Amino acid sequence: MNASTNPVIKDTVLHTRDVEQVIVGHPTSDGAGVKLTRVLGQSLHRRLDPFLMLDAFGSDSAGDYIAGFPDHPHRGFETVTYLLAGKMRHHDSAGHEGLLQSGGVQWMTAGRGVIHSEMPEQEQGVLEGFQLWLNLPARDKMTAPWYRDIQTGEIPEFITAEGVKVRVIAGASQGMEALVQRPVTAPLFLDLHLPAGSRFEQKIPPGHNAFAYVYRGEVSLGGQTVTEQRLAILSNSASADGIRLESADGGRVLLIAGNPLKEPIVQQGPFVMNTHEEIALAISDFRSGRFAAAT
Repeated sequence: MNASTNPVIKDTVLHTRDVEQVIVGHPTSDGAGVKLTRVLGQSLHRRLDPFLMLDAFGSDSAGDYIAGFPDHPHRGFETVTYLLAGKMRHHDSAGHEGLLQSGGVQWMTAGRGVIHSEMPEQEQGVLEGFQLWLNLPARDKMTAPWYRDIQTGEIPEFITAEGVKVRVIAGASQGMEALVQRPVTAPLFLDLHLPAGSRFEQKIPPGHNAFAYVYRGEVSLGGQTVTEQRLAILSNSASADGIRLESADGGRVLLIAGNPLKEPIVQQGPFVMNTHEEIALAISDFRSGRFAAAT
């Protein structure tokens, strides 16, 4: 799908959201030792419901990522992996396999349980991207696992009159819809590339929780400048109809929003359910082999 220079609809935001809080992620490692920054974690579950986690990873040193993420289980939520650069191979116990390449997205619904691996398919060069965890409503937590690869050329994108490049990974922007939609959580996931001196406006329903992660340069959100590798929680206001972004010198930012589930959240490692009893069952099912081993 080629980039369109003429979005179907141009959003006009009358009252922009403000920045409520700026978060600095903390360096950590996951999988078999992959170095990453955990930008959003359990302390923000309630505030940023339905989003559970955002990890940012990026290195040109193979030692930081080469061990990858060997077989590990999940239950009760979805993962959205967006790769800016590099190659990673996915296998899972539901029989899915895919190669995530630069600019592409992998969307996986763990549902009632899946074991998967995500392993670099390169021995050198840059590996950079993000993984977002999106909660499932209670009624869907035990649904069948699902998986979809979306290659970079399939991601809807457009360029505004001011030169802002917009990649629509989930939800819709300016009338252009992503390939994956979720009616309950209604996630919006945009990758915005703002050239110097540009401006972009995006409608967001007042009741949706929203945040932005600046991963290159600096971006002004609702009038407040947010620097690189910072997450800005956007305020919820009944009078705000969206967010206004500007960049004096150029910047790139992930803009993410969704409809809160307002349900109990109980997480233990890779399992996210609504009660401690459901977590205990997930652990028991995994240990008893009820999650098939990944291939």
